[in-house]
Amino acid sequence: MSFQPLKIVSPSPSAPWRAILRKNFTRIELLADFLELNEEQRSLLIARSDFPLQVPLRLAQKMAKRTLDDPIAKQFLPSLQELHGNSEFVLDPVCDASFQKEEKLLHKYEGRVLLVCTAACAMHCRYCFRQNFAYSSLKGFEEELAVIEQDLSIQEVILSGGDPLSLSNEVLGQILARLTQFSHIRRIRFHTRFPIGIPERIDEDFLNLVGSISQQVYFVIHCNHPAELDQEIFDRLRALQRLGCILLNQAVLLKDVNDDATTLQLLAEKLANHGILFYYLHQLDRVKGAAHFEVSEDKGRSLIAQIAKKLPGYAVPKYVREIAGEPHKTPIPVLAGV
Repeated sequence: MSFQPLKIVSPSPSAPWRAILRKNFTRIELLADFLELNEEQRSLLIARSDFPLQVPLRLAQKMAKRTLDDPIAKQFLPSLQELHGNSEFVLDPVCDASFQKEEKLLHKYEGRVLLVCTAACAMHCRYCFRQNFAYSSLKGFEEELAVIEQDLSIQEVILSGGDPLSLSNEVLGQILARLTQFSHIRRIRFHTRFPIGIPERIDEDFLNLVGSISQQVYFVIHCNHPAELDQEIFDRLRALQRLGCILLNQAVLLKDVNDDATTLQLLAEKLANHGILFYYLHQLDRVKGAAHFEVSEDKGRSLIAQIAKKLPGYAVPKYVREIAGEPHKTPIPVLAGV
């Protein structure tokens, strides 16, 4: 990374990515019309959900028409299956509330903290484990930044949410300007799904911000299926790589979305071909309403074993699950001969 003084970007309310964001589908009837769904298909969807619809046009354009059996659509369309009760699926499956040091700061693992930058996302994944999180309505991050500044054991700050790229470059610049002043912070990590739906968010001003950070930057995208990706996305991400960012991908294992070896292999190869490491394949966090997405661990182990036979080691993701209170993500072992 370069070591120039951090450039604070002026407010830009008319940024092109914001205009694209305003084209998101937020009403199920409009998305159903766009996908040309028939009445029977529409009857299988939730008309009004507590977790509202949010789908970028780019992703909607990649969904197959006249069907609900599309791997992208399944991730975002509110299905009546969400209403099927299951006592093992709860509001806070990873116990985020237990690790809050301040309203917007989670400290789960040694040496790193997660700053919950915003409740806003470019898209609402129906399996989102943080869809019920009690996001703070307070503006600013002074208390959280003060904790980070005073705790010299913290070496890495993860910007998450919601999605940190939902914030303006101005606000992100203010956060980053403070973090770059803390000599004990050696790494800054972005967790984002924004580039998958609105890659235009990685604009010149954002690149200027990232290029001015003195710490090593990790940029972790979230992509579950190879059909979500396209060349413009890779071009925008390449601009981050040129700045010295390390790019990683994490995915969630989802029934009827990516629970087959061919899909996972294609996703891993697409990422590897563009210098993005497939970091984690997550076992589904058991959030209320997402039981229909769950894949058994036995099948997950088998899938990893299958793709490991066909991919270089660096392209095979770690298969993990989060267990509240454990000091790290818990690896799910892949048995020999599976």
